[in-house]
Amino acid sequence: MSERSTEEAVVLLTNVRPWGGPAADILIERGTIAAVEPHDPGRPARPARPARPEAAPGETIDGRGLLALPGLINAHAHLDKSWWGREWVPYGGEATTQGRIAHERAHRDELGIPSPDSTLQLLQALVAQGTTAFRSHVDVDLGVGLRGISVVREAVAALGVPVALEIVAFPQDGVLRRPGVLELLDRAAAEGADHIGGLDPALIDRDPVGQLDALFEIADRRGVGLDIHLHEGGELGAFEYELILERTRALGLAGRVNVAHGFAIGDLPAARQRALVEELREAGVSITTVAPINASRLPLAELRAAGVPVGLGTDGIRDLWGPYGDGDMLRLATRLAQLSGARRDEELTDVVRLATSDAAGFVGRPVHDLVPGAPADIVLVHAQNVPEALVIAPPRELVLVGGLRVV
Repeated sequence: MSERSTEEAVVLLTNVRPWGGPAADILIERGTIAAVEPHDPGRPARPARPARPEAAPGETIDGRGLLALPGLINAHAHLDKSWWGREWVPYGGEATTQGRIAHERAHRDELGIPSPDSTLQLLQALVAQGTTAFRSHVDVDLGVGLRGISVVREAVAALGVPVALEIVAFPQDGVLRRPGVLELLDRAAAEGADHIGGLDPALIDRDPVGQLDALFEIADRRGVGLDIHLHEGGELGAFEYELILERTRALGLAGRVNVAHGFAIGDLPAARQRALVEELREAGVSITTVAPINASRLPLAELRAAGVPVGLGTDGIRDLWGPYGDGDMLRLATRLAQLSGARRDEELTDVVRLATSDAAGFVGRPVHDLVPGAPADIVLVHAQNVPEALVIAPPRELVLVGGLRVV
C-alpha cells in the first residue's frame, strides 16, 4: 500500500470511461475528485501544479480507455473475525446460529482472534479487489470487551490508504442474556462507535421488546445508529420488523436504523410485503444483504423503486462461522443480480450502483461517485460496459483510494 499522503497527492487520471460513458480525464487533488472533463489527447503529460505552494508535483496515470467505477462499498463486514492468511481452519460447529456462536466462542482465543495481522491481511486483499469503504460489525462481549474495535481500527490505520470505516459495536453472543453487554455497548458508543448492533431479539434473547427497548435507548441517548441482525423469518421476523419501525418513528431516528439480513420480508405474501416496504420507506429504515443462496430473497426491485436504501456486504470471510468467502464485492454483486433475477442492462447496472455509489450512506458519505467533490476512490476494469463488468467481474486493473494507487 502507498504511504504517500492524500494531502500531497495531485493526480490526473486520463482516458477512462466513467460508468462506461465517453472517455474522460479525472483530476484529483487532496484525495478528492476536483474535475471530470472530456478526454483531451493533447492534454499535458503532467497535471498543472495547483496554486497551493505546498502541493507535490503531479502524477499522470494513463487509463487506457478502461471502464471506471467508484470504489466498491462493503456495507456488512466482520473484519475482526477472519483467520485470513493463516493455515486452513476446518469448521466444527453445529450449523445453526447458536451453534456457530458457541463454536466461535470456544475456539477464537486459541487462534488469536481478533488479530491485527489477520485483519490487516484481509483488508489488503479486499482493497486490492476494489473495496474502498467498509461498515464492519465488530464483536463486543464479556470475553473480548472492546478490544476488537481497537484491532480493526489499528489494521485500517496500518493500510496506509484512507479507506472509509464505520464501526458497529456488535453483541454477537446476545444482549440481555449476557449481563454486562449493554454496558459495553453503551461504552462503545460513548467512545466513538458509529452504531450499536443487535441480534435476533426473540430467538437469542427471548425478549424482543426488552432487547430493542434497551438498544434504542442507547442509540437515542448517545446519538449513534442502530444496525440489527435479523435472521428470524416468517411471522416472527415480521413482528420484529414492526417493533423496529415503531421505535424508529417514536424516537425520530429516520436514517439511523438498519436491518441486516431481514429474511422475513421475503417470506411474506405479496400484499403484506408491499406494505412493509412502504413502512420502511416512511420510517427511514434501510436494509443490508449478503446475497445468501439459501435464504428467502429480498424484493430488491421493490425496495429500490420505493427508495429504501439497500446495501451489500460480504458478512464473514473465512472465519469460525464458515470457510467461505474471497471478499470480492464485484463477484458478490454478480451473485445478488442472479438471485434477484436481474437480466436487463438497466437492472444489472442498478446492482453495481447498489454496491458502489448508492451505498454512500452506509459508510457515512454524502457522495461516493465519479463526480467532483467525491472521494477519489476509483476502480478500473477491462469491460465494454457496466453490465459486462458485473457479469464477468474482471480483475481490477487499477484501484485508487483517496487518489493513492493501490493496484
